[in-house]
Amino acid sequence: MSDLNPSPSSLDPVASSPPATDSVATGAVESTTAGDRSAKARQLLGMKGAQPGETSIWKIRLQLMKPITWIPLIWGVVCGAAASGNFHWSLENVLVAAACMLLSGPLLTGYTQILNDYYDREIDAINEPYRPIPSGAISLPQVVTQIWVLLIAGIAVAFALDQWAGHQFPTITVIALVGSFLSYIYSAPPLKLKKNGWLGGYALGASYIAFPWWAGQALFGDLTPTIMVLTLCYSLAGLGIAIVNDFKSVEGDRQLGLQSLPVMFGVKPAAWICVLMIDVFQGLIAAYLIFIHQNLYAAILISLIIPQITFQDMYFLRDPLQNDVKYQASAQPFLVLGMLVAALALGRSIAV
Repeated sequence: MSDLNPSPSSLDPVASSPPATDSVATGAVESTTAGDRSAKARQLLGMKGAQPGETSIWKIRLQLMKPITWIPLIWGVVCGAAASGNFHWSLENVLVAAACMLLSGPLLTGYTQILNDYYDREIDAINEPYRPIPSGAISLPQVVTQIWVLLIAGIAVAFALDQWAGHQFPTITVIALVGSFLSYIYSAPPLKLKKNGWLGGYALGASYIAFPWWAGQALFGDLTPTIMVLTLCYSLAGLGIAIVNDFKSVEGDRQLGLQSLPVMFGVKPAAWICVLMIDVFQGLIAAYLIFIHQNLYAAILISLIIPQITFQDMYFLRDPLQNDVKYQASAQPFLVLGMLVAALALGRSIAV
């Protein structure tokens, strides 16, 4: 016998279509899957917004080294090679430059990042509990072993580069040792330079700009006092970049007594200090390029500062806590391109 009550699916055109909740659920699943992939990618790169739960020890070790932070140091080597005025496109030079990038990026930056995480594990437990150390994904003895392996490998590569360049004085090795020591006192007590926003920020800026530039320049040319002063000046712009990274840690820094600039001055004033440091010192480099008659390069550098100012106003100055990552992604490419423009100008002035 047929059912006397008609089925809703046979008569109701709304009911006969798939329930709305199904499509919503499907969309939610897809969104969750995309979000999981994004969180895992951020986790491996060492970015804010990662998630815990990784079990592969090699992925955990990679996460500790924060690959996203290698990029500016690798770029610094490129700038140093360009500023030397003596880099030529040959297979040998490319391979040697790649070894110098390995030194500055994965090895010594990786060492620096792990060392910082080791000594910041209490702060990270507040600010970024998903990080490998506070989450318990890796043991402290394993962390210490990785620190030593990266440091020793970095010094060995630096010494090999000095031998290739024929240096009587091991310039690159000394740069690597000084940079490694600076990384140690930046993170470790009793000095712990990062406790002071000015000292810690400048140490970070010099490590990101001056040291890899010096290594690249010493590898292919002469590292002169003029270049050292100019890159240390450029590192003051790097201090501004370092301040951007402090905004994500304001709460933990305040609780543990670290005097980052956002803690010292407040969020809004620190944001203004940050953008002024970035813009003013790039402007001074442009002025120096005009002084050495590299006017075209100076004009290009100034044109690259303008979009940075635009993004500072659009994102960072309006809400530095929420827009720090968005601001860095949009504005920093212009900063690093400006570094290369300055390097090419300096290399051209040497060649002339």
